Amino acid sequence: MQVDEPLIRETLRQVIDPEINCNIVDLGLIYDIVIHGSRVLVRMTLTTPGCPMHELIANGVQMALLNLEGVDEVEVELVWDPPWHPDMMTDVGRARVGMVPR
Repeated sequence: MQVDEPLIRETLRQVIDPEINCNIVDLGLIYDIVIHGSRVLVRMTLTTPGCPMHELIANGVQMALLNLEGVDEVEVELVWDPPWHPDMMTDVGRARVGMVPR
């Protein structure tokens, strides 16, 4: 199986921010995905720097991706620049949390 960015993003839709009850892709938390063979680096943020669920979400990213055939190593890098803003959400994410789609 060829691991590519669309597959990674679709897989990451399984990871839910439990405080918002929406997946991290549609929340706009994924900033970058880098694939080097069987190694995947995910650069992401959280809705707030003090998010108490950061370990749970980062572990969810690792577990979801390690379950993909062809992925042997996952690194999750939390970044805060640019800061997350609700405008980063997809229309699906906006609808999920009760916001009007753009």
